[in-house]
Amino acid sequence: MDFTEKTIQRDVKYSGRIFTVTQDIVELPNGKTSTRDLVFHTGAVAVLVIRDGKMLLVRQYRKPLEMHFLEIPAGKLDSKEEVPLEAAKRELEEETGYTGGEWEEIMIVSANPSIMDNLCHCFYARNVKKTNNQKLDDTEDIEVFLRSKEEVKKMLLRGEFIQSMMVAPLWKYFTIKD
Repeated sequence: MDFTEKTIQRDVKYSGRIFTVTQDIVELPNGKTSTRDLVFHTGAVAVLVIRDGKMLLVRQYRKPLEMHFLEIPAGKLDSKEEVPLEAAKRELEEETGYTGGEWEEIMIVSANPSIMDNLCHCFYARNVKKTNNQKLDDTEDIEVFLRSKEEVKKMLLRGEFIQSMMVAPLWKYFTIKD
């Protein structure tokens, strides 16, 4: 059965540098109409890095939940046209100073497809090297550290990672690669 909804009207409620919010009037397959509040974003990348048998992690403050988060390096695509692998390499270098290595895309995840269109392209990088200092924006503060795979797995099991676009590739790694 086709459950496709047809957009009848789109009103942009907010458009900023990171996302756009719209309110759409849609026609449902049964002919009725409904309202959808939607968030559009260029997308994101996340990089699970293994270096000398250890995992590269970052820690940073996230204002919406007013908490410090443990994460794998990640960031946003600069545009819908940016190649995710190139964005992942850029973000890894900016946040950590690590470059090079062998890369593979391990999964694509959606944060919340009921209201958001952004996808996160998750990569696995091996044998990267520390070649630069961090190249952080003036508004970023990121702590970088290496932890053993065993310690990261324990942290994951204890629920110390709660950002879904970080948890998914970590679980995949420990399920398939470990």
